[in-house]
Amino acid sequence: MISGLRRRLFVAFIAACLASTALVAGIGYVFVRRAVLQRAQDSVLIDTRETLAHNVPGDLTAPVPEKTLQDVATALVRPDRYIVVTDGTTTVATGEFSLRDVPVGLATHVTKGLYFQRVVLHGTPWLVAGTRVQGRDGRPLPLTVVVFASLAKENADLHRIQSALTRAGALTVVVAVVLAALLGRSVLRPLRRLARAARSLGAGHLGTRVRVRGRDELADVARIFNESAASLEDTVRELRRLEATARRFAADVSHELRTPIAAMTAVTGMLEEDAGRLPSDTGTAARLVADQTRRLGALVEDLLEISRMDARTADLTLDDVPLAELVRECVTTRGWSDQVVIEIPPGLRVRLDPRRFDVIIANLVANALRHGAPPVRITGRPGLEVRVIDHGPGIPEDVLPYVFDRFFKADPARPAGKGTGLGLSIAQANAALHGGTIEAANAPDGGAVFIVRIPV
Repeated sequence: MISGLRRRLFVAFIAACLASTALVAGIGYVFVRRAVLQRAQDSVLIDTRETLAHNVPGDLTAPVPEKTLQDVATALVRPDRYIVVTDGTTTVATGEFSLRDVPVGLATHVTKGLYFQRVVLHGTPWLVAGTRVQGRDGRPLPLTVVVFASLAKENADLHRIQSALTRAGALTVVVAVVLAALLGRSVLRPLRRLARAARSLGAGHLGTRVRVRGRDELADVARIFNESAASLEDTVRELRRLEATARRFAADVSHELRTPIAAMTAVTGMLEEDAGRLPSDTGTAARLVADQTRRLGALVEDLLEISRMDARTADLTLDDVPLAELVRECVTTRGWSDQVVIEIPPGLRVRLDPRRFDVIIANLVANALRHGAPPVRITGRPGLEVRVIDHGPGIPEDVLPYVFDRFFKADPARPAGKGTGLGLSIAQANAALHGGTIEAANAPDGGAVFIVRIPV
């Protein structure tokens, strides 16, 4: 299959030139051939008719004297012509041909007048003309004449014309190739500039513009591209400004909330400690306020972390650490030891940021315990690849693409739990900070599996 605009344009132009050249050359050759053969044919027929009219006596009777037959044949002889004359009994021939060489179709018509036929005899083209001679009064005479006129000269002329047309066609093809190359270059150069500009624009260089030349359709396309690029640049600039404002607002709000929330947490913590000595309803309210205050504090901390990730101010502090011990410490400090099974080779050491990797594992295990079912298995192997597998119902297929979205809930009707809805997003961002990824899937034997891959 022909691919590429330049190649298709080149092939189409060459094909059009070849077709038009072949058509013109073919039609010209047909007309020239017809004219050359018609001229040779008319020359033979007219000469034969006039010669017979002047050299054949009008009172011939059968049998015709051989001398008369010889005289008629001699009168018709020309260079490259052979004559056969017969009265039905005696035949006189001036060359290598005889009545046996006369085509059958022509032999059946010569009694009705002067007829001709072009044939190839012994590898050479000939015009064979035959007629039953008629007297001056229109009465047929007992004399039949057949003229064999060579068409070798005309055939040679036609071959020369054919060769000339072939050479002209070849020259036309060469010229067409050159013109097609120039045309393709002139047409495709602006398209290449547009393609480069589009790639540059797609790579984020929003100031890319194309130089507009001329007033043709390609110039209109370049002008439209520049207008679109300018509009896109303005829109993206405004979106970036709004995004930066939103990030700054979220960061500022979260930062400002830390102090009052810290105070609220301390106060509600004291209330929670004394909840047992308070009336039943008051104690329940104190515990609820304390719990929600802690949740609000966690949400503020997560928002601050997300803000740092979005602003690209988060950094890595890499260290060479034992993976199994790092994961075990993460699980133990959060009180999950009895619900989590760690299956990581004890000698496996990795280079990463321990604090951020602890955040990744903590968020994935908390998600598995909250939405799945224990025991939760954590496996690891060199690479680095860590899997967190639960024994819950798994993740619905229509939910899988969105599990890392911020504040996403698989069931919108589900009431808010202890989570902030940002844990998986933060885990994914920390993995990306290491140059890695986290994938969510369903295990073959049931349950959800989260696969952390971080390049060595």
